Amino acid sequence: MSHQTFILNISVNYARCEQLYRQGYATVVVPTVDGKRVQLPSKNLRPFVGPKGIHGRFLLVTDEKNKLVSLQKID
Repeated sequence: MSHQTFILNISVNYARCEQLYRQGYATVVVPTVDGKRVQLPSKNLRPFVGPKGIHGRFLLVTDEKNKLVSLQKID
């Protein structure tokens, strides 16, 4: 089983987060720190939304079919 890992820096204010969910976006595209772009289900970001939005560095792990295995905040 082959996993890929990506580091994401996410900084989105609360109003923008609210807009994503209100408008029903199923996925979001996020740049990685090395310039790639990854698409992930927006529902996976929901646990990280706070009063100021989503801010921090995240570790994304995908499987060999590029499906999300885990997403965790690392700082």
